[in-house]
Amino acid sequence: MALIKRKHSTLKAYIHDWLEPDDPNSVNFFSGTIITLVLISLAALALETEAIRPDSHFTPGFEAFLRQINAVIVMVFAIEFTLRFWSEGENPRHAGFVGRLRFLTKFITIADILAFLPELIVLLFVPYLHGGWLAALRALRLFRLFKLARYVSAFAIVGAAVRRAGAPLAASLCVAGAQLYISAMLLYFIEGENNPQSFGSITRSLWWAVVTLTTVGYGDVYPTTVLGRIVAGIVALTGIGIVALPTAILASSFAEEFRERYEARLKAIEELKEQTE
Repeated sequence: MALIKRKHSTLKAYIHDWLEPDDPNSVNFFSGTIITLVLISLAALALETEAIRPDSHFTPGFEAFLRQINAVIVMVFAIEFTLRFWSEGENPRHAGFVGRLRFLTKFITIADILAFLPELIVLLFVPYLHGGWLAALRALRLFRLFKLARYVSAFAIVGAAVRRAGAPLAASLCVAGAQLYISAMLLYFIEGENNPQSFGSITRSLWWAVVTLTTVGYGDVYPTTVLGRIVAGIVALTGIGIVALPTAILASSFAEEFRERYEARLKAIEELKEQTE
């Protein structure tokens, strides 16, 4: 893991370059540590949900050990955010009071805050909190996933590809929604009288439509009349398109995004070679 090699005139500039390197694909010691801690915290969350159960196979002290791990991670994340907020003034967009407010209103910044601040408050002021509120705080740890988006370039590619495919995906979702509603309505009219428990209304039929069109096929709800089964078979066949269409759109968007990024990197390398010659 490469450290920042460029020299800076101030400690703030050095820390900002450490937290926000010029090359988003580079991973320094600090970002590598944060990525590792995020993965450890998510693994600890999964283990903690088992450790708190009365029938857990873990030893009684294991939950306390997991709490200590989480406390250390929360402290590290708090220090990281403090350093980031302090050094963000090196970014011209976030310099000054207004710039810092702009920084605080970014989604990734809000996610960073939610990833540590609520649990930090509990650790400092109400360390013996338990019950439903504690479970809600555990759920907030999922915001730590967004920290990976800051340090792992693959997440940036995913976000860019989804944004690129936004309009086609929205169109495919509209088609899927219309198909779901029409399928539920057809089975309501065909099966409603014979099977009112499952198809007695369009809202009840929607469950069958969702399960069928997504090709999940639980089998808990199914038509019993001949006409209903014929229509259900047609609906099931058309359901393949609901899954295939968004998949094809995303695959095309990912391929285009990777191609453009690859070409941009090659161009940057060529320009750097020309400058050094």
